[in-house]
Amino acid sequence: MSSSRGTGRQYWVAIRAMIVLTIVVGVIYPLVITGVGQLAFAAQANGSLVKVNGTTVGSSLIGQSFTDAKGNAIATWFQSRPSAAGKGYDSGASSGSNYGPENPTLITSIADRKKAIESLDGVTASQIPADALTTSASGLDPQISPAYALLQVNAVAKARGLDPSKVKALVESKIQGRDLGYLGEPTVNVLQLNIALAEMSK
Repeated sequence: MSSSRGTGRQYWVAIRAMIVLTIVVGVIYPLVITGVGQLAFAAQANGSLVKVNGTTVGSSLIGQSFTDAKGNAIATWFQSRPSAAGKGYDSGASSGSNYGPENPTLITSIADRKKAIESLDGVTASQIPADALTTSASGLDPQISPAYALLQVNAVAKARGLDPSKVKALVESKIQGRDLGYLGEPTVNVLQLNIALAEMSK
């Protein structure tokens, strides 16, 4: 009798522990963290969304393409880094190409990108940075190097009928420094740059 009573007590203790932990860890903790996130870091907690006139146009953390339906660069926009995520900038298929340096597909794609960039006004092969030719590990990088952004200045300015010096100044104003002053390299967020470019063109 005492054995069955002891077993029943152990079951009841286990059930109570499960209920308490479910409430604390599964309900209270997530609500507290969500509340803190919304109060202290609302923009980040909601995906760092970027809005223009109240309309969400993307996220500052996820890159997007500025190409037509055939994948050709739209001349009036600064172009993002190439992407191998799905069909390009597919947030549901984040990945790199994982091609080795001697892979024929990789070699061909780099050659094609190089040829397209060299066709831009005044661009030489030696000026083309690596991020203009290769995809990132995630395929979703929202930034490009300042060198790649500046390389596109003349072409974008010509397509929009703008003064190249003003477009260059815009790019330079959008250069983000190293994190904490020493981590990583300076970058330019392409979406934010293109939004500023659209404002300039009005």
